[in-house]
Amino acid sequence: MKMSGLGLTFLTLPLVIQASTAGHRRKGTGIWCYDSQDLKCGPSHWKDITQSCGGDNQSPVNIERKKTQRDMSLDEISFEGYDQAPAGRWKLLNDGHTVTMNLDGASAAEQINITKGGLQDTYRALQFHFHWGDVNKNGSEHTVDGHQYPMELHLVHMNTKYKTVNEAKGHPSGLAVLSFLFKVSVMDNTNYNTIVAGLRNISHEGLSVDLASTFPLSNLLPNMGLLSKYYRYKGSLTTPGCEEVVVWTVFEEQIPISQSQLNAFVSTLYFTTGAKPVKMANNFRPPQPLRSRKVYASKDATISDSPPLAASLLFPLLLAFLTGHLSGLC
Repeated sequence: MKMSGLGLTFLTLPLVIQASTAGHRRKGTGIWCYDSQDLKCGPSHWKDITQSCGGDNQSPVNIERKKTQRDMSLDEISFEGYDQAPAGRWKLLNDGHTVTMNLDGASAAEQINITKGGLQDTYRALQFHFHWGDVNKNGSEHTVDGHQYPMELHLVHMNTKYKTVNEAKGHPSGLAVLSFLFKVSVMDNTNYNTIVAGLRNISHEGLSVDLASTFPLSNLLPNMGLLSKYYRYKGSLTTPGCEEVVVWTVFEEQIPISQSQLNAFVSTLYFTTGAKPVKMANNFRPPQPLRSRKVYASKDATISDSPPLAASLLFPLLLAFLTGHLSGLC
């Protein structure tokens, strides 16, 4: 895709707009929402709606890098089919809580899988979705050393040993989710133009669009050569029913996106709360207690909470300090 200048770029795309029956009530989970919709059904109440949301292995978590444990078996993940544009259409949906894209309609030859990287099985991509804040607040779900990022992308995969998502949810490693954190850039990320353009067509809950063309999933991610740095832990889905069946991978390398593109998520999309739509903002679950769990760092991941530059400056400063003191003794 060609580069664009500053500001929000909308592409002219043939889109098929559809309505679906989304809503706050999901089978087996009751009514749930985010605090920005209604404090009475926000994340602090989810354990009352679904008991598993109060479990000991919940997600997201804060990743404290200096407390992570290095695992040399966590080498590079193999991304199969990520560099190919599927022939079929992708559906972008406002499900009432976020924007989601279904990836599970590809043929067997076009399936998008992840393997290796410490994963014991092959996992097939099902969908991806986002979590964000508002124009004045960051909105990632995972935090690193207590820092929250502007937005977070979740790529949800199902263990290929199972035939359905419901079956996968019955097993401890039934799902694998790849998490990517965003950073604000000066320029638009043109690889996100298609998605940002589609947002205006799905402003309200239940609306969806079939994008007339697809693109390699790798376009949405950082440079694939930089994805050997990540953190791994066992956790849960971050929305009810909060099933504790997820192998989480949180990548260190961030995705650049402009402020105007971020603002499009907040200014264009709406929750449905009661009879009046509410701006879709702050749709993230706060970090949950890590308890007895360990967060593992891949063999290339950063495990210090200090910027690399600080370490590189330490020796010259120490040398200057010692030189000054030694010269005073002469």
